[in-house]
Amino acid sequence: MSLIIAGERSGVGKTTVTLALLASLCRRSQQVQSFKVGPDYIDPMFHQHVTGRACRNLDPILTSPSYVQQCFARHSQGVKYALVEGVMGLFDGVTSPLCKERGWGGVNDYASTAHIARLLDLPVVLVIDCSRLSGSVAAIAHGYSSFDPRIKIAGVIFNRVGSDRHLQLLKDALAPLKLPILGVLHRQDNITIPDRHLGLVPTAELPQINALIDRLADLGDLCFDWERLLPLLQVSRETPPLVPPLTKGRGWGRVRIAVARDRAFNFYYQDNLDLLQQLGAELVFWSPLEDTGLPEGIQGMYFGGGFPEVFAQQLAENTKTKAAIKTAILAGMPTIAECGGLMYLCEQIVDFAGKSWSMVGILPTTAVMSGRLTLGYRRAVVLEDSLLVSAGTTVCGHEFHRSYLTSNFQQPLFQTYRFDTEESTGYEGWGNNSPYLNLHASYIHMHWGAYTEIPERFLKRCLELPVHR
Repeated sequence: MSLIIAGERSGVGKTTVTLALLASLCRRSQQVQSFKVGPDYIDPMFHQHVTGRACRNLDPILTSPSYVQQCFARHSQGVKYALVEGVMGLFDGVTSPLCKERGWGGVNDYASTAHIARLLDLPVVLVIDCSRLSGSVAAIAHGYSSFDPRIKIAGVIFNRVGSDRHLQLLKDALAPLKLPILGVLHRQDNITIPDRHLGLVPTAELPQINALIDRLADLGDLCFDWERLLPLLQVSRETPPLVPPLTKGRGWGRVRIAVARDRAFNFYYQDNLDLLQQLGAELVFWSPLEDTGLPEGIQGMYFGGGFPEVFAQQLAENTKTKAAIKTAILAGMPTIAECGGLMYLCEQIVDFAGKSWSMVGILPTTAVMSGRLTLGYRRAVVLEDSLLVSAGTTVCGHEFHRSYLTSNFQQPLFQTYRFDTEESTGYEGWGNNSPYLNLHASYIHMHWGAYTEIPERFLKRCLELPVHR
């Protein structure tokens, strides 16, 4: 078995509770595998920092329901405990025409935490923000526990409790429901994870991260009912799942791929990196911020998302690296650039202060930071063949950015639609329509778990070209 940590809404403290549980478990020298519902990149970074194991995203929109089940089974093997952090409120999901088309009909909360709980048949612990509640906590707990009889609420965790008197009022109110109280967290003034325009500040930018994790472990040691929680968290060994690897190598030989990973670029789904390695790629991690050139012997480049706008000055001043990247792309090196990577390949980034910084200059446009948030799942219809995808294909991805491009796409790669309606959100992406036949640059993040032909196509193209020296 395992547990899902869910909230009655966003902002109730799911991440704090999850990290306190993980930190306390790891302090006990226990192996624990964590998962995160949805497309988020930053929460999984915190999970991984605590556990030392890559957190896995469970997202049936970016992948499929069956992939979610396989991913959970695969990565729960070989560990004693597993824990899933939910997304938003327990029943917050989407409804889409695609659900019916793909045989997923009847789900009105698709990709919600509740949907994942049903797919994996896992109990849920409900985190309730009690800062402005007393007796009403019972109505909330009753509503969530009875709303969908397929969801088993194993208990509740009270967060932001103000005093012992406040706690007693909460306990008295909940008593008739006979729901176990599995944890009580009082208001914490000394545990704060800073955030900014796209959510939490990533772990690589927090010099005091280890001290923060120690405080969370202390909190976890004291605030949870471990006698009840440990049996629920323990992975079942009754019928060990036999899950094959994601894919198998094609016998292509070594393919060296430069993967940008530093404070500016760190948004990657671990499964994408795993797929590349299983297909025969050697991943060479390097830093466009710190390194003065490209790694030697590479045959392709991968720039993930991140925060190039925060480090725009340092990126702009690293002129040798920018020149090496531009030269490699102009020479035909296969290159993937997602969101922040796309911004880096533009001519300039204009930061929130309105200051312009020169970037690589491959894409004839400027990325401008703004107060407007572009957020949501997208269905992307491929308009012509590209490095990664074939014309006519529909893929599902996710956008999450506060920048826009000054130039329109003359021959865009995608026509995009909201996932939950037929409404078009416009045109997007650079691919083979540009002069650079081996470039795929887009704001859309894709998880390749349901599209293994994407990394296969990328590596095949990498092998067709000379090695960069």
